Amino acid sequence: MKKYNLAKNTISASLSQLVTIVCGLVLPRLILQCYGSSVNGLVNSISQFLSAISFLELGVGAVTQTALYGPLANGDIRMQSEVYVSARRFFSKIARILVVYIGILTIAFPFMSSEKCGFTYTATLIVAMGISSFLQYYFGIVNSLFLSADQKSYIQYNLQIITLIINTVCSAILMKCGASIQVVKLSTAVIYCVRPFFLNLYVKKNYHLDINVKVQGEPIKQKWNGIAQHIAAIVFDSTDIIILTVFSTLKDVSVYSVYYLVVSAIKQLFNTVTSGIQSILGDLYVRDDKNKFKQFFYVVEWAVHTLTVFIMGCTSQLIVPFVLVYTKGVNDANYNQSFFGYIITLAYGLYCLRLPYHMMIRASGKYKETQGSYIYSAIMNIVISAVMVKKFGLIGVAVGTSVAMGYQVLWLLSYVYKNIIFTSKKHCVKLIVIDAISSILGIIVCGVINIATISSWGSLIISGVITTIIWGILVVAFNFLFYREYMISVCKRIFNR
Repeated sequence: MKKYNLAKNTISASLSQLVTIVCGLVLPRLILQCYGSSVNGLVNSISQFLSAISFLELGVGAVTQTALYGPLANGDIRMQSEVYVSARRFFSKIARILVVYIGILTIAFPFMSSEKCGFTYTATLIVAMGISSFLQYYFGIVNSLFLSADQKSYIQYNLQIITLIINTVCSAILMKCGASIQVVKLSTAVIYCVRPFFLNLYVKKNYHLDINVKVQGEPIKQKWNGIAQHIAAIVFDSTDIIILTVFSTLKDVSVYSVYYLVVSAIKQLFNTVTSGIQSILGDLYVRDDKNKFKQFFYVVEWAVHTLTVFIMGCTSQLIVPFVLVYTKGVNDANYNQSFFGYIITLAYGLYCLRLPYHMMIRASGKYKETQGSYIYSAIMNIVISAVMVKKFGLIGVAVGTSVAMGYQVLWLLSYVYKNIIFTSKKHCVKLIVIDAISSILGIIVCGVINIATISSWGSLIISGVITTIIWGILVVAFNFLFYREYMISVCKRIFNR
C-alpha cells in the first residue's frame, strides 16, 4: 500500500508540476504583454511580501508533519486529533494576523518600493492577492500537512491541477478582454477557494478525527524547534526580490522573476517528487529499521545528485536563450543576463543537492540540533545580498543566495552522516567530486560545440535536444563507471514495473 501511495504521489506530483510549469509560463507572459515589465515586477514583489507572512509559521508546519508520523503509523486516533486541533488553532491565529498584515502592507508598500506606483492601484492589488493567502492559512494548510504525513499528497496535487488549469484559462480570458490586473488576481482568489474546501471535506469524511478533543499538554513535540529551518526557507525564497524592490527597480524585479520561473519550477519539481519520499523516511525512522533507513537514504541521495547535475546542467545552457525567446517583443527591460543565468542556476542547483539531508533532518525530527546552521545561512544570505546589490544588481543577490546555500549543503550533509546514519562521509565526498567533474566537463563540451544562435521556439527546442543528449551521455557514463550497481538496480526496477 505504501509503495502504491508513493507511486500515486510521484505521478500526481509530476503531473501537478508539469501543469504548474505550463501555467506559470503562460500567465507571466500575458502579464508582460498586457501590462508591461513594471506591473509584472510589482505583482512578483507583492507576492513575495505576502509570502513573508509565512515567517509567522515559525516552522510549525514541518514539525506538525513530523509529529504525525508516529500516530499515523500506530493508528493512534486520539493523538492524531490532538496534533490536528493544536495545529489548526495555531494557523487560524496566523490567518487573523495576516488580515492585519495586509492592511499594513497596503499603506507601507508604496513607501518601501524604490519605484512609485499609484496608492489606490497598489493597495487594491495587494488586497486582491492577499485573499487566497488568507484562505490557505485559515482553511487548508493543516489538512494538507495531515494528508502529506499519511502519504496521500496525491489528493491535493490532483486538486491543484484542476484549479491551476481553471485559473489560467479564466485569467487569460480576462486579460485578453482588457480587465485590470486587480480583477484578474481577484478571480484567482475565488477559484483557489475550491482547494481548502475540498481538502477539509476529504479529511472529515475519511478520518475519524475528534475536532472537539481536549488537548493535553503540547501534542506537537519540538513545536518551536523548527523556527530556524523555517526562517532560512523564507529568507531563501524572499530575500532577493525584497532587496531588489527596496534597492533597485521593479524592472529588475521583473527580470529576476522571469529567470526565477525556470529555476523555481525545477526547485518545485524536486520538492513535490521528494515530498512522498520524506514520509517514507519518517516512517522507517519511527519504526527503528536502521538498515532499511540507511540503504534507502543512499539511493535517494544518489538519485537527487544525479538528477540535479543533469537537469541543472541543461538549465545552465538553456536558461538565457529561453528567457530571450520568452520575452521576445518585450523591450522595456534588459532580459539578456548571461552571467546572472549561471549564478541563479548554481544557487538552485545547490538547493536541490541539499534536499536529501534536509529531508533526513525533518524525518528524524532533528530540528533543535541543526537550527544554528539555518540561522547562519539566513544571515549570510541577507548580508551578502544587501551589500552586493548596490554594485552588482541582479548578480549580487544571486551570489548571496549561492554562497549561503553552499554553506548549508556542506553543513547539513556533514551532520546527517555524523549524527543520523553514523557512517563515513566518503560516500558523499565521492558524489560531490563526480558532480563537479561532470558539470565542468558538460559546460566545456557545450561551449566547444557552440550551438547556433537561438531566436525562435523551434531553434530553442533543437538546442534543447542537443544539450540534453550531451548532458545525458555524460551523466550516464559517469554513473555507469562509478555507480554501476545503482544504475543496474534502477533499470531492473523500471523493466520489472
